Amino acid sequence: MEDLFSAQADKNAPLSERMRANTLEEFVGQKHIVYENSLLFRAIKTNMLGSCIFYGPPGSGKTTLANIISKTTNSPYVKLNAVSSGVQDAKKVIEEARNNYRLYGKKTYLLLDECHRWNKAQSDSVLGAIEEGCIIFIGSTTENPYYSMTRAIVSRCRIFEFKPLSVSDIKNSLKNAITNKEKGYGSLNIEITEDALSHYAQFSGGDLRMAYNALELAVKTTPLNKEGKIVIDKTVAEQSIQKKALSLDEDLYYHLLSAFCKSLRGSDSTAALYYANRLIEAGIEPQVLARRTIAHASEDVGISAPQALLQACAALYALDNLGMPEGNLALTQAIIYVCESPKDNRVVKAMNMAQDDAKNHPDDNVPDYLKNHTEASKKYKYPHDYGGYVKQQYLPNSLKDRKYFVRKDNKKD
Repeated sequence: MEDLFSAQADKNAPLSERMRANTLEEFVGQKHIVYENSLLFRAIKTNMLGSCIFYGPPGSGKTTLANIISKTTNSPYVKLNAVSSGVQDAKKVIEEARNNYRLYGKKTYLLLDECHRWNKAQSDSVLGAIEEGCIIFIGSTTENPYYSMTRAIVSRCRIFEFKPLSVSDIKNSLKNAITNKEKGYGSLNIEITEDALSHYAQFSGGDLRMAYNALELAVKTTPLNKEGKIVIDKTVAEQSIQKKALSLDEDLYYHLLSAFCKSLRGSDSTAALYYANRLIEAGIEPQVLARRTIAHASEDVGISAPQALLQACAALYALDNLGMPEGNLALTQAIIYVCESPKDNRVVKAMNMAQDDAKNHPDDNVPDYLKNHTEASKKYKYPHDYGGYVKQQYLPNSLKDRKYFVRKDNKKD
Protein backbone atom coordinates (compact mmCIF):
# COMPACT_ATOMS: atom_id res chain seq x y z
CA MET A 1 0.00 0.00 0.00
CA GLU A 2 1.36 3.44 -0.96
CA ASP A 3 1.99 5.91 1.83
CA LEU A 4 1.41 9.67 1.62
CA PHE A 5 5.06 10.40 0.87
CA SER A 6 5.40 7.91 -1.99
CA ALA A 7 2.17 9.20 -3.54
CA GLN A 8 3.51 12.76 -3.37
CA ALA A 9 6.82 11.59 -4.89
CA ASP A 10 4.89 10.08 -7.80
CA LYS A 11 3.17 13.42 -8.42
CA ASN A 12 6.51 15.22 -8.38
CA ALA A 13 8.18 12.73 -10.70
CA PRO A 14 9.16 13.98 -14.18
CA LEU A 15 6.36 13.91 -16.75
CA SER A 16 8.17 11.19 -18.72
CA GLU A 17 8.07 8.92 -15.65
CA ARG A 18 4.44 9.68 -14.80
CA MET A 19 3.30 9.00 -18.37
CA ARG A 20 5.22 5.74 -18.69
CA ALA A 21 2.94 2.94 -19.95
CA ASN A 22 1.97 0.27 -17.42
CA THR A 23 0.36 -2.27 -19.76
CA LEU A 24 0.95 -3.65 -23.22
CA GLU A 25 -2.24 -1.95 -24.37
CA GLU A 26 -0.84 1.46 -23.34
CA PHE A 27 2.57 0.83 -24.89
CA VAL A 28 3.45 3.24 -27.73
CA GLY A 29 5.40 2.36 -30.87
CA GLN A 30 7.47 -0.67 -31.94
CA LYS A 31 4.57 -2.11 -33.93
CA HIS A 32 7.03 -4.36 -35.79
CA ILE A 33 7.60 -6.44 -32.63
CA VAL A 34 4.79 -5.50 -30.20
CA TYR A 35 1.40 -6.14 -31.70
CA GLU A 36 -1.47 -8.41 -30.76
CA ASN A 37 -0.56 -12.06 -31.34
CA SER A 38 3.11 -11.26 -32.06
CA LEU A 39 5.71 -13.54 -30.49
CA LEU A 40 6.80 -10.92 -27.95
CA PHE A 41 3.21 -9.94 -27.11
CA ARG A 42 2.17 -13.57 -26.52
CA ALA A 43 5.30 -14.37 -24.51
CA ILE A 44 4.72 -11.45 -22.15
CA LYS A 45 0.99 -12.15 -21.77
CA THR A 46 1.56 -15.82 -20.97
CA ASN A 47 4.58 -15.22 -18.73
CA MET A 48 6.70 -17.37 -21.04
CA LEU A 49 9.32 -14.80 -22.03
CA GLY A 50 12.90 -16.04 -21.98
CA SER A 51 16.05 -13.97 -21.58
CA CYS A 52 16.20 -11.14 -24.09
CA ILE A 53 17.87 -7.83 -24.88
CA PHE A 54 16.10 -4.69 -26.08
CA TYR A 55 18.33 -2.34 -28.00
CA GLY A 56 17.60 0.89 -29.80
CA PRO A 57 17.78 4.70 -29.52
CA PRO A 58 16.91 6.64 -26.35
CA GLY A 59 13.24 7.25 -25.62
CA SER A 60 11.99 4.39 -27.80
CA GLY A 61 10.37 2.38 -24.99
CA LYS A 62 13.01 -0.18 -23.96
CA THR A 63 12.85 0.45 -20.21
CA THR A 64 9.08 0.95 -20.38
CA LEU A 65 8.55 -2.48 -21.94
CA ALA A 66 10.89 -4.04 -19.38
CA ASN A 67 8.80 -2.46 -16.61
CA ILE A 68 5.59 -3.77 -18.20
CA ILE A 69 7.10 -7.25 -18.19
CA SER A 70 7.92 -6.94 -14.50
CA LYS A 71 4.34 -5.88 -13.71
CA THR A 72 2.77 -8.57 -15.90
CA THR A 73 4.70 -11.54 -14.53
CA ASN A 74 3.79 -13.38 -11.36
CA SER A 75 7.46 -13.97 -10.65
CA PRO A 76 9.85 -11.89 -8.52
CA TYR A 77 11.83 -9.24 -10.34
CA VAL A 78 14.85 -7.10 -9.56
CA LYS A 79 15.92 -3.89 -11.31
CA LEU A 80 19.59 -2.94 -11.63
CA ASN A 81 21.44 -0.28 -13.54
CA ALA A 82 24.71 -1.48 -15.05
CA VAL A 83 26.35 1.89 -14.37
CA SER A 84 25.91 1.66 -10.60
CA SER A 85 25.85 -2.12 -9.99
CA GLY A 86 28.70 -4.59 -9.71
CA VAL A 87 29.49 -8.28 -9.33
CA GLN A 88 28.40 -8.34 -5.69
CA ASP A 89 24.97 -6.94 -6.60
CA ALA A 90 24.59 -9.63 -9.26
CA LYS A 91 25.65 -12.38 -6.85
CA LYS A 92 23.09 -11.21 -4.29
CA VAL A 93 20.32 -11.29 -6.89
CA ILE A 94 21.39 -14.77 -8.04
CA GLU A 95 21.45 -16.16 -4.49
CA GLU A 96 17.92 -14.91 -3.83
CA ALA A 97 16.78 -16.15 -7.25
CA ARG A 98 18.10 -19.66 -6.58
CA ASN A 99 16.30 -19.75 -3.23
CA ASN A 100 13.01 -18.65 -4.83
CA TYR A 101 13.43 -21.21 -7.59
CA ARG A 102 14.29 -24.03 -5.19
CA LEU A 103 11.59 -23.23 -2.60
CA TYR A 104 8.73 -21.93 -4.75
CA GLY A 105 9.61 -22.93 -8.31
CA LYS A 106 9.50 -19.29 -9.42
CA LYS A 107 12.01 -17.71 -11.76
CA THR A 108 13.37 -14.21 -11.05
CA TYR A 109 13.41 -11.53 -13.72
CA LEU A 110 16.59 -9.46 -13.70
CA LEU A 111 15.94 -6.13 -15.46
CA LEU A 112 19.25 -4.48 -16.30
CA ASP A 113 19.35 -0.95 -17.74
CA GLU A 114 22.38 0.07 -19.83
CA CYS A 115 23.36 -3.59 -19.91
CA HIS A 116 26.27 -2.94 -22.31
CA ARG A 117 28.08 -1.25 -19.43
CA TRP A 118 28.62 -4.54 -17.61
CA ASN A 119 32.12 -5.91 -18.09
CA LYS A 120 32.97 -9.56 -18.75
CA ALA A 121 33.26 -10.44 -15.06
CA GLN A 122 29.84 -8.99 -14.30
CA SER A 123 28.24 -10.67 -17.32
CA ASP A 124 29.84 -14.03 -16.56
CA SER A 125 28.50 -13.92 -13.00
CA VAL A 126 24.91 -14.41 -14.22
CA LEU A 127 25.57 -16.97 -16.97
CA GLY A 128 25.17 -19.98 -14.71
CA ALA A 129 21.90 -18.70 -13.26
CA ILE A 130 20.51 -18.05 -16.75
CA GLU A 131 21.42 -21.60 -17.84
CA GLU A 132 19.89 -23.08 -14.68
CA GLY A 133 16.67 -21.25 -15.43
CA CYS A 134 16.35 -19.42 -12.11
CA ILE A 135 17.15 -16.05 -13.76
CA ILE A 136 15.44 -14.53 -16.79
CA PHE A 137 17.67 -11.71 -18.00
CA ILE A 138 16.01 -8.64 -19.59
CA GLY A 139 18.62 -6.13 -20.73
CA SER A 140 18.06 -2.72 -22.31
CA THR A 141 20.76 -0.78 -24.15
CA THR A 142 21.32 1.94 -26.73
CA GLU A 143 24.32 0.05 -28.10
CA ASN A 144 24.25 -2.86 -30.55
CA PRO A 145 24.69 -5.88 -28.23
CA TYR A 146 26.45 -7.92 -30.92
CA TYR A 147 29.39 -5.51 -30.61
CA SER A 148 29.07 -4.06 -27.11
CA MET A 149 28.29 -7.13 -25.00
CA THR A 150 29.99 -10.43 -24.30
CA ARG A 151 29.10 -13.21 -26.75
CA ALA A 152 28.20 -15.58 -23.92
CA ILE A 153 25.32 -13.35 -22.77
CA VAL A 154 24.14 -12.46 -26.29
CA SER A 155 24.04 -16.11 -27.36
CA ARG A 156 21.63 -16.88 -24.50
CA CYS A 157 19.24 -14.02 -25.29
CA ARG A 158 16.73 -13.19 -27.98
CA ILE A 159 17.53 -9.77 -29.45
CA PHE A 160 14.75 -7.25 -30.17
CA GLU A 161 15.65 -4.06 -32.03
CA PHE A 162 13.68 -0.92 -31.16
CA LYS A 163 13.23 1.92 -33.66
CA PRO A 164 12.66 5.68 -33.13
CA LEU A 165 9.03 6.55 -32.54
CA SER A 166 7.04 8.02 -35.41
CA VAL A 167 5.88 11.63 -35.54
CA SER A 168 2.27 10.54 -35.06
CA ASP A 169 3.16 8.39 -32.03
CA ILE A 170 4.86 11.33 -30.33
CA LYS A 171 2.06 13.74 -31.21
CA ASN A 172 -0.59 11.42 -29.77
CA SER A 173 1.47 10.83 -26.63
CA LEU A 174 1.87 14.57 -26.03
CA LYS A 175 -1.85 15.15 -26.54
CA ASN A 176 -2.55 12.43 -24.00
CA ALA A 177 -0.12 14.02 -21.52
CA ILE A 178 -1.93 17.36 -21.83
CA THR A 179 -5.41 15.89 -21.31
CA ASN A 180 -4.64 13.11 -18.81
CA LYS A 181 -5.87 14.27 -15.38
CA GLU A 182 -4.38 11.41 -13.40
CA LYS A 183 -0.79 11.41 -14.68
CA GLY A 184 -0.48 14.43 -16.97
CA TYR A 185 -1.64 18.04 -17.13
CA GLY A 186 -5.39 17.47 -17.55
CA SER A 187 -6.17 19.58 -14.48
CA LEU A 188 -4.40 22.60 -16.01
CA ASN A 189 -5.82 24.97 -18.62
CA ILE A 190 -3.33 24.34 -21.44
CA GLU A 191 -3.69 25.33 -25.06
CA ILE A 192 -1.09 23.98 -27.49
CA THR A 193 -1.00 24.84 -31.16
CA GLU A 194 -0.71 22.27 -33.92
CA ASP A 195 2.55 23.94 -35.00
CA ALA A 196 4.00 23.42 -31.53
CA LEU A 197 2.96 19.76 -31.44
CA SER A 198 4.46 19.21 -34.89
CA HIS A 199 7.69 20.90 -33.82
CA TYR A 200 8.06 18.70 -30.73
CA ALA A 201 7.33 15.58 -32.78
CA GLN A 202 9.69 16.51 -35.61
CA PHE A 203 12.65 17.67 -33.55
CA SER A 204 12.59 15.08 -30.78
CA GLY A 205 14.15 12.62 -33.24
CA GLY A 206 11.82 9.78 -32.30
CA ASP A 207 12.74 10.18 -28.60
CA LEU A 208 9.51 10.37 -26.58
CA ARG A 209 11.37 11.17 -23.37
CA MET A 210 12.89 14.26 -25.01
CA ALA A 211 9.45 15.37 -26.19
CA TYR A 212 7.95 14.91 -22.72
CA ASN A 213 10.82 16.82 -21.09
CA ALA A 214 10.43 19.71 -23.53
CA LEU A 215 6.67 19.87 -22.93
CA GLU A 216 7.19 19.77 -19.18
CA LEU A 217 9.67 22.65 -19.35
CA ALA A 218 7.23 24.67 -21.44
CA VAL A 219 4.32 24.06 -19.07
CA LYS A 220 6.34 24.92 -15.95
CA THR A 221 7.90 28.12 -17.34
CA THR A 222 5.12 29.65 -19.46
CA PRO A 223 3.06 32.23 -17.53
CA LEU A 224 -0.72 32.31 -17.69
CA ASN A 225 -2.23 34.71 -20.21
CA LYS A 226 -5.12 37.07 -19.47
CA GLU A 227 -7.64 34.26 -19.91
CA GLY A 228 -5.77 32.11 -17.38
CA LYS A 229 -4.38 29.74 -20.02
CA ILE A 230 -0.93 28.33 -20.56
CA VAL A 231 -0.47 28.83 -24.29
CA ILE A 232 2.28 26.79 -25.95
CA ASP A 233 2.94 27.98 -29.48
CA LYS A 234 5.77 27.23 -31.90
CA THR A 235 8.02 29.90 -30.35
CA VAL A 236 7.67 28.32 -26.91
CA ALA A 237 8.22 24.87 -28.43
CA GLU A 238 11.43 26.04 -30.11
CA GLN A 239 12.75 27.44 -26.86
CA SER A 240 11.82 24.44 -24.72
CA ILE A 241 13.27 21.80 -27.05
CA GLN A 242 16.18 24.13 -27.97
CA LYS A 243 15.81 23.49 -31.68
CA LYS A 244 14.80 26.14 -34.18
CA ALA A 245 11.93 25.39 -36.54
CA LEU A 246 12.85 25.13 -40.21
CA SER A 247 12.33 28.48 -41.91
CA LEU A 248 10.93 26.79 -45.03
CA ASP A 249 7.92 24.68 -45.85
CA GLU A 250 8.02 20.90 -46.23
CA ASP A 251 8.03 20.95 -50.04
CA LEU A 252 10.95 23.38 -50.24
CA TYR A 253 12.85 21.35 -47.63
CA TYR A 254 12.69 18.22 -49.80
CA HIS A 255 13.44 20.20 -52.97
CA LEU A 256 16.61 21.60 -51.41
CA LEU A 257 17.66 18.21 -50.05
CA SER A 258 17.09 16.64 -53.47
CA ALA A 259 19.15 19.40 -55.13
CA PHE A 260 21.95 18.78 -52.61
CA CYS A 261 22.02 15.04 -53.36
CA LYS A 262 21.91 15.54 -57.13
CA SER A 263 24.73 18.10 -56.90
CA LEU A 264 26.88 15.55 -55.06
CA ARG A 265 26.22 13.01 -57.79
CA GLY A 266 26.76 15.63 -60.49
CA SER A 267 30.23 16.62 -59.20
CA ASP A 268 29.25 20.27 -58.59
CA SER A 269 30.86 21.09 -55.24
CA THR A 270 29.79 24.76 -55.40
CA ALA A 271 26.11 23.87 -55.77
CA ALA A 272 26.31 21.10 -53.15
CA LEU A 273 27.85 23.47 -50.59
CA TYR A 274 25.28 26.17 -51.39
CA TYR A 275 22.32 23.85 -50.83
CA ALA A 276 23.94 22.32 -47.74
CA ASN A 277 24.48 25.69 -46.07
CA ARG A 278 21.07 26.95 -47.12
CA LEU A 279 19.54 23.96 -45.34
CA ILE A 280 21.73 24.52 -42.27
CA GLU A 281 20.71 28.20 -42.15
CA ALA A 282 17.07 27.08 -42.34
CA GLY A 283 17.57 24.97 -39.21
CA ILE A 284 18.24 21.43 -40.45
CA GLU A 285 20.48 19.22 -38.32
CA PRO A 286 23.83 19.10 -40.21
CA GLN A 287 24.06 15.39 -39.34
CA VAL A 288 21.27 14.82 -41.89
CA LEU A 289 23.57 16.16 -44.61
CA ALA A 290 26.51 14.11 -43.33
CA ARG A 291 24.44 10.93 -43.47
CA ARG A 292 23.34 11.70 -47.04
CA THR A 293 26.99 12.33 -47.94
CA ILE A 294 27.92 8.92 -46.51
CA ALA A 295 25.26 7.24 -48.66
CA HIS A 296 26.41 9.00 -51.84
CA ALA A 297 30.06 8.22 -51.07
CA SER A 298 29.21 4.55 -51.65
CA GLU A 299 26.37 4.93 -54.15
CA ASP A 300 28.02 7.40 -56.55
CA VAL A 301 31.75 7.17 -55.84
CA GLY A 302 32.30 3.71 -54.44
CA ILE A 303 35.39 1.76 -55.46
CA SER A 304 36.76 4.54 -57.66
CA ALA A 305 37.75 6.58 -54.55
CA PRO A 306 37.22 4.58 -51.32
CA GLN A 307 38.57 7.46 -49.22
CA ALA A 308 35.32 9.34 -49.93
CA LEU A 309 33.45 7.05 -47.55
CA LEU A 310 36.03 7.62 -44.81
CA GLN A 311 35.81 11.39 -45.31
CA ALA A 312 32.02 11.31 -45.05
CA CYS A 313 32.04 9.10 -41.92
CA ALA A 314 34.65 11.38 -40.35
CA ALA A 315 32.39 14.37 -41.01
CA LEU A 316 29.52 12.75 -39.11
CA TYR A 317 31.91 11.87 -36.27
CA ALA A 318 33.15 15.47 -36.13
CA LEU A 319 29.62 16.89 -36.06
CA ASP A 320 28.63 14.52 -33.25
CA ASN A 321 31.71 15.35 -31.17
CA LEU A 322 32.54 18.96 -32.09
CA GLY A 323 29.15 20.33 -32.99
CA MET A 324 28.70 23.49 -34.99
CA PRO A 325 30.26 25.64 -36.33
CA GLU A 326 33.55 23.66 -36.19
CA GLY A 327 31.89 20.49 -37.44
CA ASN A 328 30.89 22.29 -40.63
CA LEU A 329 34.56 22.33 -41.65
CA ALA A 330 34.68 18.54 -41.73
CA LEU A 331 31.29 18.40 -43.48
CA THR A 332 32.48 20.88 -46.13
CA GLN A 333 35.64 18.84 -46.68
CA ALA A 334 33.62 15.64 -47.14
CA ILE A 335 31.16 17.27 -49.55
CA ILE A 336 33.99 18.64 -51.69
CA TYR A 337 35.80 15.27 -51.65
CA VAL A 338 32.69 13.37 -52.76
CA CYS A 339 31.91 15.94 -55.47
CA GLU A 340 35.43 16.03 -56.87
CA SER A 341 35.92 12.24 -56.82
CA PRO A 342 35.40 10.22 -60.03
CA LYS A 343 31.89 8.79 -60.13
CA ASP A 344 31.25 5.05 -60.18
CA ASN A 345 27.96 3.28 -59.37
CA ARG A 346 29.21 -0.32 -59.59
CA VAL A 347 28.84 -0.80 -55.84
CA VAL A 348 25.11 -0.04 -55.80
CA LYS A 349 24.59 -2.14 -58.93
CA ALA A 350 26.43 -5.08 -57.36
CA MET A 351 24.40 -4.74 -54.16
CA ASN A 352 21.08 -4.69 -56.00
CA MET A 353 21.96 -7.72 -58.12
CA ALA A 354 23.17 -9.68 -55.08
CA GLN A 355 20.00 -8.84 -53.14
CA ASP A 356 17.80 -9.97 -56.03
CA ASP A 357 19.63 -13.29 -56.38
CA ALA A 358 19.58 -13.89 -52.62
CA LYS A 359 15.79 -13.45 -52.63
CA ASN A 360 15.17 -15.49 -55.78
CA HIS A 361 17.70 -18.30 -55.15
CA PRO A 362 17.60 -18.83 -51.37
CA ASP A 363 17.82 -22.62 -51.48
CA ASP A 364 20.60 -23.21 -54.01
CA ASN A 365 23.25 -25.62 -52.79
CA VAL A 366 26.73 -24.50 -51.81
CA PRO A 367 29.40 -26.34 -53.86
CA ASP A 368 30.53 -29.39 -51.87
CA TYR A 369 34.20 -28.38 -51.66
CA LEU A 370 33.22 -25.06 -50.00
CA LYS A 371 31.28 -26.73 -47.20
CA ASN A 372 32.58 -26.88 -43.65
CA HIS A 373 34.61 -29.98 -42.72
CA THR A 374 33.22 -32.56 -45.13
CA GLU A 375 35.00 -35.21 -47.17
CA ALA A 376 34.36 -33.18 -50.30
CA SER A 377 35.87 -30.06 -48.70
CA LYS A 378 39.30 -31.66 -49.06
CA LYS A 379 39.05 -30.82 -52.77
CA TYR A 380 38.99 -27.10 -51.96
CA LYS A 381 41.91 -25.25 -53.56
CA TYR A 382 43.64 -22.97 -51.07
CA PRO A 383 44.44 -19.81 -53.07
CA HIS A 384 47.71 -19.11 -51.26
CA ASP A 385 49.06 -22.45 -52.46
CA TYR A 386 48.68 -21.10 -55.98
CA GLY A 387 50.33 -17.71 -55.51
CA GLY A 388 47.27 -15.99 -54.06
CA TYR A 389 44.66 -16.85 -56.70
CA VAL A 390 43.30 -20.00 -58.30
CA LYS A 391 40.27 -20.27 -60.53
CA GLN A 392 37.46 -22.32 -59.01
CA GLN A 393 33.66 -22.03 -58.79
CA TYR A 394 32.32 -20.39 -55.65
CA LEU A 395 28.68 -19.72 -56.60
CA PRO A 396 25.95 -22.39 -56.78
CA ASN A 397 25.54 -23.97 -60.23
CA SER A 398 22.44 -21.92 -61.04
CA LEU A 399 24.41 -18.67 -60.55
CA LYS A 400 27.88 -19.74 -61.65
CA ASP A 401 28.02 -17.25 -64.57
CA ARG A 402 26.86 -14.22 -62.53
CA LYS A 403 29.06 -11.11 -62.37
CA TYR A 404 27.93 -8.44 -59.95
CA PHE A 405 31.09 -6.35 -60.06
CA VAL A 406 32.94 -5.75 -63.33
CA ARG A 407 36.42 -4.24 -63.29
CA LYS A 408 36.97 -1.03 -65.22
CA ASP A 409 39.24 -2.83 -67.66
CA ASN A 410 36.32 -5.25 -68.25
CA LYS A 411 38.49 -8.17 -67.13
CA LYS A 412 36.13 -11.08 -66.52
CA ASP A 413 38.24 -13.39 -64.33
